[in-house]
Amino acid sequence: MILTVLIAVLLLVLAGCACVLWAARGGPRWTHAVAKATVAAGHLASTLLRPGRSGTRSGSDSDDGGSD
Repeated sequence: MILTVLIAVLLLVLAGCACVLWAARGGPRWTHAVAKATVAAGHLASTLLRPGRSGTRSGSDSDDGGSD
């Protein structure tokens, strides 16, 4: 069952990528809509999966290991 879901997600991702490429080359109007949805889903996924998204990164730049 889980394999079927993963294959379906993989096929949707591949179809979305194909639409992005086709829309970039001037495809039909519907490919532009699918391409926008695919790019938006990619941005959303990368934002949600990015570590440290809670805003606690502000002190990480000052910690350069200078203390002996």
